[in-house]
Amino acid sequence: MVFVHGGGFAGGSGAVGLYRGEQLARRGVVLVTFNYRLGALGWLAHPGLADEEGACANWGLSDQVAALAWVRDNIAAFGGDPGNVTVFGESAGAMSVAALLATDAARPTIRRAILQSGAAAAAGLDAAAGLAEALAGELGLSSISAGALRSVPAERILDAQRAVVGDYEGIGLPFQPVVDGAMLKRHPAVEIAAGCAAGVDVLVGTNRDEWAFFTFTTAASKAIDEARLGRLVGRHVAFAGLEDLVSTEELIEVVKRARRRRGESLGPADLYTAIATDWAFRLPSLRLAEGHGTAHGRSFSYLFDWEAPFGGGALGSCHALELPFVFGTVKNPIVAAFAGGGPGAEQLSDRMQAAWVAFAASGDPSCEEVGEWPVYEPSRRATMRLGPVVEVVHAPREEERAWLDRALGPYGQAETLTLQQGGGVRASRAEGTGTGTCGTGT
Repeated sequence: MVFVHGGGFAGGSGAVGLYRGEQLARRGVVLVTFNYRLGALGWLAHPGLADEEGACANWGLSDQVAALAWVRDNIAAFGGDPGNVTVFGESAGAMSVAALLATDAARPTIRRAILQSGAAAAAGLDAAAGLAEALAGELGLSSISAGALRSVPAERILDAQRAVVGDYEGIGLPFQPVVDGAMLKRHPAVEIAAGCAAGVDVLVGTNRDEWAFFTFTTAASKAIDEARLGRLVGRHVAFAGLEDLVSTEELIEVVKRARRRRGESLGPADLYTAIATDWAFRLPSLRLAEGHGTAHGRSFSYLFDWEAPFGGGALGSCHALELPFVFGTVKNPIVAAFAGGGPGAEQLSDRMQAAWVAFAASGDPSCEEVGEWPVYEPSRRATMRLGPVVEVVHAPREEERAWLDRALGPYGQAETLTLQQGGGVRASRAEGTGTGTCGTGT
């Protein structure tokens, strides 16, 4: 099992204590974590950066490909099976897994894939080049080239990076994989739906309240009223360039009706968390699972709804909360203060680890600890609920998902499944396919 860490393609490390692998290793797997280049140093893209082989983007992705090649060539010496490699990741790590499935050099090294709280993400080359040019301007460079950037101290590049990413704050990712026509020929969502990963088993899921993590850490939830709710949701829609497809007002009303029927909070902050969670995480993930299944691949889906006690419960079942349950670190007192500890948490962690390992071993997460886990397909949308109750549910939270799916239509399903990636979406709409060629910039 090879883990790709998250961090918005700009932070994080495979060496943090949260990802310690002893518990998974005791279950009979060989666990590998690794680092890859981040931020501008890993994901800056521009035709002017083209190297002798024509590559002008995806440096961090090339690091991930190299790590998988190392596993293929060396893991047998550690007791691992190079023919049965499961790549799993969370957030940007999950988006990386989708990109790896769409990369010719990586795909043969992957037998199974787990995407936790992230789906397919990729910007068009034109959009990515615009960010590179803004960074070059901040550095005072008259042109963009690898040589010019290498002459700048890394600290100055990081300072310039911080200065140019403000427009993305709280809504999108400035750095991400890029459809460059070379390593990524098409958006990963398009490639997966077309069957590029037909021989790979896929497990994909999200947490019920993903976006609560972001509103809590920015204190934004304390200032959200009805008026600001409309502005925030509208910002997501406008950032993706989808105003002509999605009515902000109608979307809010749909979510209100669905939550009212379920007896859930209708407070503006909770509504924003629910809408942003579906928009940025849940719908893209379910569309990836559905697209992969339609393309003769096997997909399984989960919804994690354990609630964190931290912050008086304000985080709910937020982004990244499932990680200590997957890695078995809920017994750590520091982790337990955030995620919750005790027998209930330990039992859920045991069940999730058993399912993840069963999936890695056989391509099916069904096991004694969680029971039969059906394949995800559109007629029933079987989903494993992972929380205080572990059970199979069919089409959970369906009203919101179905409305967004209909509103976006074939466009949202084909060109992009990651709606928070504004630059990538706009590029795809403007250029038809969102593809580009480093050498010509077309």
